[in-house]
Amino acid sequence: MGLLESLQLGFATALTMENLLYCLLGVTVGMVVGVLPGVGHLAAISLLMPLTFHVPTTAALVMLAGIYYGAQYGGSIASILLNLPGTASSAVLCLDGYPMTQQGRAGPALLITTIASFFGSCVAILVLVLLAPPLAQLALAFHSADYFAMMILGLVAAGSVASGKPLIGLASVLIGLILALIGIDLNTGAMRFTFGVPELFEGLSIIVLAMALFGVVEVISSIGQPSTGAAAKTRITFRGLLPSRAEFRESLAPMLRGAGVGTGIGVLPGTGGGSMASFMAYAVEKRRSRTPERFGKGAIPGISAPESANNAAAQSAFVPTLTLGIPGDAIMALMLGALLIHGIQPGPRVVTDSPDLFWGLIVSFLIGNLILLVLNIPLIQIWVRILQIPYRYLFPSIILLICLGVYSVSRSPVDVMLVAGLAGAGYLLIRLGFDPAAMLLGFILGPMIEENMRRALRVSRGDFMIFLERPISAGFLTLALLMLLWTGYTALRARRRADAETTDTADTEDQTR
Repeated sequence: MGLLESLQLGFATALTMENLLYCLLGVTVGMVVGVLPGVGHLAAISLLMPLTFHVPTTAALVMLAGIYYGAQYGGSIASILLNLPGTASSAVLCLDGYPMTQQGRAGPALLITTIASFFGSCVAILVLVLLAPPLAQLALAFHSADYFAMMILGLVAAGSVASGKPLIGLASVLIGLILALIGIDLNTGAMRFTFGVPELFEGLSIIVLAMALFGVVEVISSIGQPSTGAAAKTRITFRGLLPSRAEFRESLAPMLRGAGVGTGIGVLPGTGGGSMASFMAYAVEKRRSRTPERFGKGAIPGISAPESANNAAAQSAFVPTLTLGIPGDAIMALMLGALLIHGIQPGPRVVTDSPDLFWGLIVSFLIGNLILLVLNIPLIQIWVRILQIPYRYLFPSIILLICLGVYSVSRSPVDVMLVAGLAGAGYLLIRLGFDPAAMLLGFILGPMIEENMRRALRVSRGDFMIFLERPISAGFLTLALLMLLWTGYTALRARRRADAETTDTADTEDQTR
């Protein structure tokens, strides 16, 4: 079956009234769930999956997939307006999205993320249509040693997220890696840093850490500040929602690069999808920027690139799940379970044995993203009105939402207490200059780094040369080393320049006297 015939079959499948209704239901539920901090698409899909057992397979997957990428849209809203990441992958948007809100530019920030989300999704859909089989074969060539090297490169890149402080950034990553060690060692069964608390046996939840570092810390930091801030500056007019031409032009290239990063990471099985993609895209843009000091203060590329990467990874993550039967994260594992429940065996034969399912699902991605685009643009004014709520009412509501969201994940009061403790420690670390985004990325990549390193060493019987013998892993490690050397060189050059300016200023003052 040729490409045109496959797309024709996909449109015929996706445009049935039943599949359109389930697509609309999925993306709407996903967007609402994404806005609510801490709830997340994993909980929504888990709760709604039993409802799909009695509907056709294609409709079930269309709805569940709609919840997944719909939550990617919604997660950015709470990150930008309230500094609360609705999903873990949208946490990076807090870095530049919330400063734009504080500057009275919440509307343009939300519109840019909406456009970037749609653009990234479209790029990933195009890749799915054209390159799904070849990309699946390429993903098969990756070994555990290659994954380990790629994660190391991601961690080194994360060190550049800290504004002008690469050593502090790397230290922040190490703190995240240490937090990721909490729990039972799956290889030996040994307890690590659990202190006998049963709720810590499975490790810290990403929601607990994200809510503590980006939610409660912001509330603590805002205590004592004037109650009128972004709300007073925000104008609820259509023109006020539009970004300037310069801002729109500045966001185009980062959107494209972010979509490329997200698609490349999403097609690799076991990478965790959007979280890693959004942080990697942010690091790439900061590296490329001629004014990296703008990042963290409301830079448009710091919003458009990670949002595009986030949604591109969400769409392209279906490639290894459908064509290889290898889920990239917990969400894709649920999708895999839904396929098996409906009698579909994931793998390379899905495209040939169930073409209506495969191509109908891909076309539904395009339709669902169009629905989200139509829904989000008029809703931006409603989301911005949240800022007009007085802070004395808004902050208690934020704390309540954090507690409800964290408790809903595992129904454990210990998680709520962990949020309070981590928020206190995080506030002190952030005041000392440590970077919360780098901590979160280290926490996300930590378990995957450990798993792939141990798997590679088991295959090589403890020989560390396996990481240098494979061309892919050797290439990633070489890039990481070059990045470290360049970071050290730029930091040293900046230090010398600052010392020279200080000396010149002192000499000038002496001459004046």
